Amino acid sequence: MEKKKRKKSRQEIQKEQRILEGQIQDEKEIFLLSGLQIARMIKARKISSQRVVETHIKQMKKVNRFLNAVVAERFELALEEAKRADEVIKQSKPEDLPIYWGVPCTLKETLLLKGMPNTGGIYYRRYIADEDATAVKRLKSAGCIVLGITNSPELAMWIECYNTIYGRTNNPYDLRRTPGGSSGGEGAIISSGASPFGLGSDIGGSIRIPAFFCGIFGHKPSAQIVPTTGHWPAPKGDALKFLTIGPLAKRAEDLFPLLKVISGPDGIDKNCKEIELKEPDSVKMSNVRIISPAYEGFLPVSREILLAQKRVAEFFKTIGLKVEEKKFPLLKRSFEIYFTMMENASEITLSELMEENGNFSPFLEIFRWALGRSRHTLPLIVLCVLERFPFFKGKRAERIFKLYEQLKTILTEEMGDDGVILYPPFSSTAPLHYLPIFRLLDPGQFTGIFNVLGFPSTCAPLGIGRDGLPLGVQIVGSWSNDHLTIRVAVEIERAFGGWVPPKISSITL
Repeated sequence: MEKKKRKKSRQEIQKEQRILEGQIQDEKEIFLLSGLQIARMIKARKISSQRVVETHIKQMKKVNRFLNAVVAERFELALEEAKRADEVIKQSKPEDLPIYWGVPCTLKETLLLKGMPNTGGIYYRRYIADEDATAVKRLKSAGCIVLGITNSPELAMWIECYNTIYGRTNNPYDLRRTPGGSSGGEGAIISSGASPFGLGSDIGGSIRIPAFFCGIFGHKPSAQIVPTTGHWPAPKGDALKFLTIGPLAKRAEDLFPLLKVISGPDGIDKNCKEIELKEPDSVKMSNVRIISPAYEGFLPVSREILLAQKRVAEFFKTIGLKVEEKKFPLLKRSFEIYFTMMENASEITLSELMEENGNFSPFLEIFRWALGRSRHTLPLIVLCVLERFPFFKGKRAERIFKLYEQLKTILTEEMGDDGVILYPPFSSTAPLHYLPIFRLLDPGQFTGIFNVLGFPSTCAPLGIGRDGLPLGVQIVGSWSNDHLTIRVAVEIERAFGGWVPPKISSITL
């Protein structure tokens, strides 16, 4: 049985209201705020950027020795930037300052950040970035202060956050478990309260799976609306269209402002499209259709996760929304469709990225790994072996391409401009370390399918389950309807409470 949501006491409600009004009595209360709330307090001079940054650095130092989420820090530079931000505030009107002025954040290591490592988890790539990724530049322009960069697996291509440079990242709710990947470091450090929000990347669930495992919010934007310039590694060819950069955050209200900040063409990424994003506030919830299909996938799903999705659907029914329980038989083929699209769209193999000279032999590397002499991790070696076999090529691929077009048409028509689909983010809550090697197909079945379809997808937390781990649901919309999936996530946060601080954070609501 999953835990029922406890009714808040009068004192807790009063405390929340006081914090929302900017009346901070304990530095730990800063961690309960969204990035937007922190920014408003800084601009109103109720709290200094320096104090906010110092408080988050202190928290980061405390939790990171257990999590191993932040792999390189820039604390001194961040404090200097915070001091300058406070000086600017003294001479400026609040409305003239960028939206996130003086607010700390973190970034996935795969995003270029000037002066910081950018290895992509590959042992040979000891690269220090000499420029910022486009999304990072835009985040800085919005006033954000970067505290550090966070861990990801090799080539950002696995759901277990581990590599031979930085080691393994742990889940803040249970250190024996994975925080997910590939943006696992971001998920873990944000969930622990040490960062209000950050940026990750997603080509098969790499934002949503860590958000789900770590009990926070994560948004995979519609395909090709955020430039991927300055992300390493990056696929070549049409597969690059499936990769996107997006936000992870403790609070849902930060998702859309961050998306607005980083979206739009930069003149470098030729795939990126111009789009005028609609505002979540423009959505009238009474007009939203909720589609909650019965899960019919090939892979089994935890009953607890399916019940959590059902609870969300039932909630929307109780507030008068139209909830439709439809069947989409083609979703059974999701992992086939995902891997077919990926295999046929990429013009570079994983093996070519694994070694500097491109001469990587996965079969030889398995023997090296067995002898403890490999600089690579087993999941990536296995993936390199599998890509040598044409599972999804030729006539079989042609048949699956047709299924892809059918599924895209069906889901687009069903959702329209006013509907969202609820779907499991994964088959279980956060697995124990090492066990994801037996879940090779999960990302394709539950999250990756929406990358190749190009749909926006938001992961929202639903409290804590019976094993003390976060539950959650995925909210999917039609292309460019990011505002709609995020608006539904905001409503879910109001109803179910959103992020629940893990014990390791020492934060209490």
